[in-house]
Amino acid sequence: MALQIRQTLRQIQQLVMTPQLQQAIKLLQYNHQEIADVLEQELKENPLLEVAREDEPLTDQQPDERNDLASLEDLVREPEPKNLEILDVDWQNYVETYGGDNSRINRDPNAPSPIDNLSKSTESLFHYLLAQLQLSHIEDQDRRIALELIGNVDENGYLDIEMEEVAKTLDVKLNQVKRVLKLVQEFDPPGVAARDLKECLLIQAGRLDPENPGAVRIIKEAFDLVQEGKLDKIARKLKMSHDEVQAAFKVISKLEPKPGRPYDESEVRYVVPDIYVIRVGNDYSVILNDDGLPRLKISPFYQQQLHNSASHSVAKDYIQDKMRGAMWLIKSIHQRQRTIYKVAKSIIKFQREFFDKGIDFLKPLVLKDVAYDVDMHESTISRVTSNKYMHTPRGIFELKFFFNSGLPHGVDSIASESVKNHISKIIKGENPQRPTSDKEIVDLLARHKIRIARRTVAKYRELMGIPPSSQRRKKF
Repeated sequence: MALQIRQTLRQIQQLVMTPQLQQAIKLLQYNHQEIADVLEQELKENPLLEVAREDEPLTDQQPDERNDLASLEDLVREPEPKNLEILDVDWQNYVETYGGDNSRINRDPNAPSPIDNLSKSTESLFHYLLAQLQLSHIEDQDRRIALELIGNVDENGYLDIEMEEVAKTLDVKLNQVKRVLKLVQEFDPPGVAARDLKECLLIQAGRLDPENPGAVRIIKEAFDLVQEGKLDKIARKLKMSHDEVQAAFKVISKLEPKPGRPYDESEVRYVVPDIYVIRVGNDYSVILNDDGLPRLKISPFYQQQLHNSASHSVAKDYIQDKMRGAMWLIKSIHQRQRTIYKVAKSIIKFQREFFDKGIDFLKPLVLKDVAYDVDMHESTISRVTSNKYMHTPRGIFELKFFFNSGLPHGVDSIASESVKNHISKIIKGENPQRPTSDKEIVDLLARHKIRIARRTVAKYRELMGIPPSSQRRKKF
């Protein structure tokens, strides 16, 4: 059979991911900070976009077209110019009349000081050690060695290089490197530049005031037993009384295993809620966080140029292209806010008992339930709840927090987060000298009609970062 080229006509249905649709999907899954960055970038790239003033009046609209943000028509409308009667201002008494909030006399005495709003810079461990080196009596070649050692101290305060490598790099004797290391280990914080945990604790124990020879001896001669917490074996091995070992163990437990911890340079990132839930009477109101999000509108200058017959056709094509992009962005932002609002209201509807009574009343919930309630696809709900936070009277929670699998609880079911809370309460109320085992936790949960396996308790305990009972046991 010979191969032939033929034309055939077929009718198929498929989803085409246009650039505009891709943009709308991305905007939906962005959180508050990310969407603010996107809008800032769009304002730089699209000349037709402008920021509307906050005092622009809102026009009359149907309730079903309203949202917490301004409607699309209000966003693109040019504001009416206002006549500012600046001559009516009492300039002689301006500070007393208009500046009361900034006056020192009228300031709330319980309000935090403005200096608290300043950013705090933390000195790094390297610069702290370098400053001590510059003030020390270490000179010449010893200073070169000390600088090499300080440069290889990690963020936890431990030396992250072998002595032989330092000696080879600087072409010096190994004994000289060891001698300089002893000088660096006298720097603050105590235990810095140690090569392992034993040496770190030993340096700190040697600098205690008052001295504790028992703690130093225990670390030197029975450090492996210290890690296991076997006080009886330590007492027998070192021929010390149990009270002496217990007193020394208390001192050792207070030493810092990571001397570089106070100089951690990692920046603390605060959560910015995307949604605020406020209780009003017996109901809850949802307010979308639009703080920092600019209200977008179309530039009136370019609108005039688009309708100006004198404008060049190439310029008009450019303006029309940017106009479509700007309008699609504004509609996408508007739709994003409406979708988040609907999902938040649905979550409150399903988890009403949590908002009223607390985490013990959190119900099992899956994305499919909310998707059916708001008449959207499950993937849309997943994007909305991804990396977004809700500020509630119970605290700040990620939206994913409200979606939990269910576990048997009598004739009903209970959310997994509620079970974790029960486990956390049991462990917090346990006897430190006889901590509750996973099997005992299973029995205690069964009294509350929560049927759960021991391995599930172990899994939840590990997810919460709680060690097993053998490691929670206190010796004194």
